[in-house]
Amino acid sequence: MNVPGMNVDELTAIDVHTHAEISCDGHSSLSPELMEASAKYFKAGHRQPTIAETAAIYRERKMAAVIFTVDAEHATGHPRITNEEVAEQCAAHPDVLIPFASVDPWKGRTAVREARRLVEEHGVRGFKFHPSLQDFSPNDRMAYPLYEAIEELGVPALFHSGQTGIGAGVPGGGGIRLKHSNPMLVDDVAVDFPYLKIVLAHPSFPWQDEALAVATHKPFVYIDLSGWSPKYFPPQLVRYANTVLQDKVLFGSDHPVITPDRWLKDFAAIDVKDEVRPKILKHNAARLLGLVKEDA
Repeated sequence: MNVPGMNVDELTAIDVHTHAEISCDGHSSLSPELMEASAKYFKAGHRQPTIAETAAIYRERKMAAVIFTVDAEHATGHPRITNEEVAEQCAAHPDVLIPFASVDPWKGRTAVREARRLVEEHGVRGFKFHPSLQDFSPNDRMAYPLYEAIEELGVPALFHSGQTGIGAGVPGGGGIRLKHSNPMLVDDVAVDFPYLKIVLAHPSFPWQDEALAVATHKPFVYIDLSGWSPKYFPPQLVRYANTVLQDKVLFGSDHPVITPDRWLKDFAAIDVKDEVRPKILKHNAARLLGLVKEDA
């Protein structure tokens, strides 16, 4: 089974973690100060591709990409790129782009209404949270009505975990608190919303073992591998990906700060079993995102 406009069988990979960093009118997803800090942290110096340019990059490589922005207006005061724009741009490139939304949980009932509308009217297929940037603990009851709606809608919630390059080197980290991105806080969410599909984004430095424990213990918690070159993956992450979590680990690049080309080149060089590689690169994500039947 394929979603309209996308032939999953012809895809070589599905990248579950890419960013819409700039809107059609040139508005950036982060303030200039935070964007500069992120670029220095990743030694990126990258230009900010439009969503259409990202689609072209992935189409050329016969890959699909989940793409999203981050709504952190409450904590940062910086206006977001609208979820509607992300969804509309993805709808223009349905062969390669999969829209996720980001709704600031501090917006309360407004956030819940928006989440439902984005899925039901705009085809959004999941939600991105960045607890450190959005300045909330994932297990704060303030966010629970939003999780409840997402669980009912049957789409995944992707949580940034571990250290972040956003705010790195800025005095006070730009006000960003790393503690909010400890995966153990998401464990509470997995307990209280047992059927919510959750993705812990990134190798979760300095809490890698905690992330592995949560993903091993909770059946609907996954891990994506974005934000790091695979050559720097902690050995226990590679070991679990090869064994008990081989059906729950997902390819993610963090494009544009890490390109899919660089990530895949480095992934090819690490010790992952031949039978596990296609699961990580494509099949696990296809099931999680509802692009194929669960028993496919």
